[in-house]
Amino acid sequence: MSRLRIIAAFAAVACATALAVVLPTSATATSSVSAAACDYPSWVAGRNYVTGNIVKYTDGKFYIAEHDNPGYDPIISTWFWDPFACDGGGNTPTCDYPNWVAGRNYVTGNIVKYTDGKYYIAEHDNPGYDPIISTWFWDPFTCGGGTTPPPIPGGFVVSEAQFNQMFPGRNSFYTYSGLTAALSAYPAFANSGSDTVKKQEAAAFLANVNHETGGLVHIVEQNQANYPHYCDTSQSYGCPAGQAAYYGRGPIQLSWNFNYKAAGDALGINLLGDPWQVERNASVAWKTGLWYWNTQSGPGTMTPHNAMVNGAGFGETIRSINGSLECGGRNPAQVQSRVDAYNRFVGILGTSAGNNLYC
Repeated sequence: MSRLRIIAAFAAVACATALAVVLPTSATATSSVSAAACDYPSWVAGRNYVTGNIVKYTDGKFYIAEHDNPGYDPIISTWFWDPFACDGGGNTPTCDYPNWVAGRNYVTGNIVKYTDGKYYIAEHDNPGYDPIISTWFWDPFTCGGGTTPPPIPGGFVVSEAQFNQMFPGRNSFYTYSGLTAALSAYPAFANSGSDTVKKQEAAAFLANVNHETGGLVHIVEQNQANYPHYCDTSQSYGCPAGQAAYYGRGPIQLSWNFNYKAAGDALGINLLGDPWQVERNASVAWKTGLWYWNTQSGPGTMTPHNAMVNGAGFGETIRSINGSLECGGRNPAQVQSRVDAYNRFVGILGTSAGNNLYC
């Protein structure tokens, strides 16, 4: 598996403003909850719950935590729990859910109001992950008017069935939903030009990803001996996560502290301080790959996105990702591996490969 190496400092990357954390406030809107929304977890004695958590008690009824508590009994501790109407009967549920707080522990079934004013329900326990980014941990929750995020303009030219066909042996970490959730960060990706160009760009990105990860199998760089080598101590911000923390991760195998800093700043995620997000959150992983693809030229002369949109061809995407190690006859077998995957993927998408496949 090839590893992304970038040996020059990047130009300044525009920083995306991180989402603000708002202290809990009360909402006044009310709504009913559909029967489909009654899929809440069973109450567990001694388990930590936070305000807004909804549970199914042993009597088959539902209760909502009015205050944080360490697993108190909903029948006995009525100051901590209120009955929650679900699928008819009881109190009318309201949208009085607490605001999401970054870094706060949440458990499955917890409902929060995000900074965009919409509601999200925790599908899995998590230590305060961002509901917009961590889509495996959170789902939109309808409360007092829709919460479903707007679709990606024009949709995505690769269907889930085609994605699965491209990567039949992929690691379950690399989800299709994680990829599509990440697309909103760079809406021009695979969404510029003709239908042919859109499909070619999607195929080109996924072909390079295929090569970097061994068919979407590897989440992290396999040679652990390299891990301590990716800390550029000349950078003013240093390596706060540790000297050996910035090894290759994700679909493009992001490495080096300055790459994590630049990608994190662009995406509004603290990747310099917590690079492990790239290996534990599929959407974040895909976003780092799209960040590189759409904004960085690496050892090449243009971004891979521009190479495909402007007709420079697939070969220029190779040059921008690993050209200093592969192009110009340095490693033709690696180049051929990428080209073979690209040809296979455009075939799956039903389009042509275009010109200039090699670098």
